[in-house]
Amino acid sequence: MTERWLDQDAGPIVRPYTLTRGRTRAPGAQFDLVATVVVANPPRADLPPEHTLIVNACRTPVSVAELASETGLPIGVLRVLLGDLRDSGLITIRLPVPTVSLPRESLLRDVLAGLKAL
Repeated sequence: MTERWLDQDAGPIVRPYTLTRGRTRAPGAQFDLVATVVVANPPRADLPPEHTLIVNACRTPVSVAELASETGLPIGVLRVLLGDLRDSGLITIRLPVPTVSLPRESLLRDVLAGLKAL
């Protein structure tokens, strides 16, 4: 029976939906691939291996896209697991600054001109 769930080249065969318990969306507020993930609290010893892998990979701030690449987890699965970790208070997810809240280029040029005039 064990051989059925083990691929010698790929390792254990586990379907993505088993990692998320069938869930396809992260709990709570949604986040995109450029959101930054960082550890907020030390990981607990009772975390599942995938959660531990994620927490260890984001000890320094890392984007969701980089985290998917580093952990090898599918992005949909990663988002669900990140939502779980966020809800448990182990990580924080910082959303990127929306472009509408950034100052206009003309305002920055005016500030730069004012600084040069000093």
